[in-house]
Amino acid sequence: MRCLVLSDIHANIDALERVLAHAAGHGELQVLLLGDLVGYGAEPNAVIDRLRDLPIAGAIRGNHDRAVSGLDDGESFNEVARASAAATARVLTARNREYLRGLPAGPLAISALTEICHGTPFDEDAYVFDEMDAVYALRAASRPLCLFGHTHAPFAARLRGEELEFLDVAPGDALDVDVGHRMLVNVGSVGQPRDGDPRAGYGVLDEEARTVRCYRVEYPVERAQARIREAGLPEALARRLALGR
Repeated sequence: MRCLVLSDIHANIDALERVLAHAAGHGELQVLLLGDLVGYGAEPNAVIDRLRDLPIAGAIRGNHDRAVSGLDDGESFNEVARASAAATARVLTARNREYLRGLPAGPLAISALTEICHGTPFDEDAYVFDEMDAVYALRAASRPLCLFGHTHAPFAARLRGEELEFLDVAPGDALDVDVGHRMLVNVGSVGQPRDGDPRAGYGVLDEEARTVRCYRVEYPVERAQARIREAGLPEALARRLALGR
């Protein structure tokens, strides 16, 4: 199985469309959704409607998906995130609200090789930022490869016995899932990157080759910013897109 890996789209239809167009060059792919389809961006319905047309092999919810669909009160959010969630909830169609409510919590096993989660396998809202986070996540994983999101930044680590190794994530390069080892990979965010690079991020998983490749794609940031402003969302959400923060 070969899969397109999408995480943290955050209602950014402009980024999503460019990612899908770029990914079409890799041939036929199933799709894995790692949560936070909505929140922050201005086009939640357009994003969900577009995703419905794709061949989904596995999908899980994120914390913003829970908040805007009424499964969570969003009390842990900062002021900007709460404002965005409230605005999203007001415009979300009933059909799309039910779609988000129906997404399962991670982790979700996709195959004997792969599982997906939003934050970590032990807590869907936990973040992986450092060595301790990575070790806890890898030890909690039930499959050799765990794909995660939530941090909006590319990341890869491999556990060899008790030794943790951080790996470089260069666009287009293969990350090999070695037999007998565990790997943790974040392919980055489609709709709101936070690694200083404003380009949309996504990944391609090839289970037969046991590889993950991460990619970055230019998209019309100015158009996404204009949508945010027109929707009356906080200005900070528009500005950060150009900064990749």
